[in-house]
Amino acid sequence: MTHSTTDSTTDALHALSRECLPDEIAERWIALLRPSVRLEKGTDAATEAVVGRLGGLPELPEDEEWPVWEGNGPLAFVAALDCALLPSSALDIALPEDGTLAFFYFDGQLDDGCAVVDPGEPDSWAGARVLYIPAGVPVAFRAAPEGIRPYPEVPLTAPVETTAPYLRHPVVQREFAQLPDDHPLWGEEFQEALWSHFEGTEHRIGGHANPVQDDVETEVARGALGSPPWDDPRIKEEALRWLLLAQFDTDDDADMMWGDVGALYWLIRPEDLAERRFDHAMFTWQCG
Repeated sequence: MTHSTTDSTTDALHALSRECLPDEIAERWIALLRPSVRLEKGTDAATEAVVGRLGGLPELPEDEEWPVWEGNGPLAFVAALDCALLPSSALDIALPEDGTLAFFYFDGQLDDGCAVVDPGEPDSWAGARVLYIPAGVPVAFRAAPEGIRPYPEVPLTAPVETTAPYLRHPVVQREFAQLPDDHPLWGEEFQEALWSHFEGTEHRIGGHANPVQDDVETEVARGALGSPPWDDPRIKEEALRWLLLAQFDTDDDADMMWGDVGALYWLIRPEDLAERRFDHAMFTWQCG
């Protein structure tokens, strides 16, 4: 399948940056933009192919066990994406060219939300999983384990979209150092323009994450380093090694509510993605 790499958000972000920021700062900011796949809800095959879905039941190989967090129970199935249908050539991360990515998360159905998946708690990491199922492997729909209510199925299309980094993202700190309160990037006009541009439900693959609270890269970097103090200088360097793999937002149509209108994030190092080591992906979540 041929995918267009044309992205109207690129021109829009360039325009608002140049309108709201001094020229030199605008160009430096624009250099930090990254392409992503925005996973939109819809089934209009005339404009975009359906590339995956939220919810429903997963298709798994016969020898693949349903993911379980030992001591807590089975995870809920969140989403599946067909890598062959994703416009991966438009991205700057090395997604598989085929096969399926399936995402699972311990969502609190079995314990009323008592057990929390936290990047700073290695014992909790089994509460979020990414499974990669290579192309050609026989699969079949798998019934949900007892106590797990499947989410309503919502088909997803995959337009390409340019994303901007969160202002406390480590790449912004690297480019601009510490931003004083009066820096143009904190300007009200620029901030409101960015907020309006990205307003709405955000499911995405690649690009910059849209955090609900603070940058997710720092959260997973600290967890990967064994949870040193937050002021440990290694965290900033480690955070630069992590890229967004997938983000799944709260979604009314899929009956997905992550905490208080939050979002789920899976991040991965480029070398692990290239080697298809999805078991090395790190997870975090944030809510309002």
